[in-house]
Amino acid sequence: MVAAPHAFAPSPRVLLTGFDPFGGDPINPSWRIAQALHRRQIAGHHVQAAQLPTVFGDALARLHELLQAHPPALVICLGLAAGRGALSLERIAINVNDARIADNAGAQPIDTPVVPGGPAAYFSTLPIKAMRQAILAAGIPAEVSQTAGTFVCNHVFYGLMHRLASVRALSRTRGGFIHVPLLPEQGAPSLPLEQMVEGMRVGIQTALEVKQDVRVGAGAVH
Repeated sequence: MVAAPHAFAPSPRVLLTGFDPFGGDPINPSWRIAQALHRRQIAGHHVQAAQLPTVFGDALARLHELLQAHPPALVICLGLAAGRGALSLERIAINVNDARIADNAGAQPIDTPVVPGGPAAYFSTLPIKAMRQAILAAGIPAEVSQTAGTFVCNHVFYGLMHRLASVRALSRTRGGFIHVPLLPEQGAPSLPLEQMVEGMRVGIQTALEVKQDVRVGAGAVH
């Protein structure tokens, strides 16, 4: 018996994830931002925040559990990118783990696939240029990034997009990854937490309301 299409409609929920601290730093701004938006209502959707471990494999296992419980309408995973001074909306995830440093479990995979036999890459299904435009209009630095690296952030980004492309119940769920800067107390370049939280709120609202992305040049922060 074939299930009715509406049986697979995603719930009016946004899953927003951040990572636990890593690299010896006691805080991770990606999780601080997710926490600040937990239980917020944005464009008629309920935001659920969840923390992922900065560990290859375990991060995806946790994400898959979250996706299986109640397929959300939108998934945005956040991660820290020290050295960047803007909210970086990632365009592409690649099927490779190539860790410069060890993860929180001491693993350091080199040139291994995220998903053996999977496609070389996936594009974000978020309207990243429309989101960038809206975040900039709110006075917050934003950019489109062409690389999510090859550490746990890209690992999660690729694993998310592979899951959304492979699981029927998630076929209508949009998803992607955004890198965030350091907090001012962590170093420079940085952005205040309040600014990043507001930028993400605007980005989430735009992702929920905009179905077709805009065609404008990408990359400029200001």
